[in-house]
Amino acid sequence: MSNEEKVYKIANLLTESDFDETRIQNAVQEILIATGENPQRQGLERTPERVSEMYKELLAGYRTDPYELLKSSVFEEDYDEMVLVRDIEFYSICEHHMIPFIGRVHVAYIADGRVIGLSQIPKIVDMFARRLQVQERMTRQIADLLAALLEPKGVGVVVEALHLCSMMRGVKKQKARMTTTALTGLFRSQQATRQEFMESISRGADALSV
Repeated sequence: MSNEEKVYKIANLLTESDFDETRIQNAVQEILIATGENPQRQGLERTPERVSEMYKELLAGYRTDPYELLKSSVFEEDYDEMVLVRDIEFYSICEHHMIPFIGRVHVAYIADGRVIGLSQIPKIVDMFARRLQVQERMTRQIADLLAALLEPKGVGVVVEALHLCSMMRGVKKQKARMTTTALTGLFRSQQATRQEFMESISRGADALSV
């Protein structure tokens, strides 16, 4: 499998035609009726349309072509050290209850003659965050895409998030946060490299809050 095929398999894209605004609007109207609301009252008249527009934006990652996004941003460079971008904010939607989870992502890779433009790593994060997601899968997707794209000596991804599904409902724990990691190559095999990454992202880190 070529690198391009690997990238597209990881990205798991949908097309514009897969997004049906009319069906979303009809579904929202049915939800309003089912909760006892009147979808014709002034405050709710345009709610189905607004929700449809919101989902098109929040779920845009399904339709973001990684090669169109990144094709001019990968460069051959004689560099073989760690590159780290930390505190990348993200907003996603949990696929279990369709309630947001929000947080930050720290991404590092050990270059092996190929680097990517600084602003592209946050774009990769957004591509996977703007979907119905679970945090564990999103963490792995970010790492796998960078590994396929750059073929580095290693990739490290740490995601920290607050989940509104456990803050607003269920256990209602306001301060609980979830941390997930994905480590490949030298980040997995060499403790010193892994420790350098973890110490770099913890240095000066602010408490995660909403």
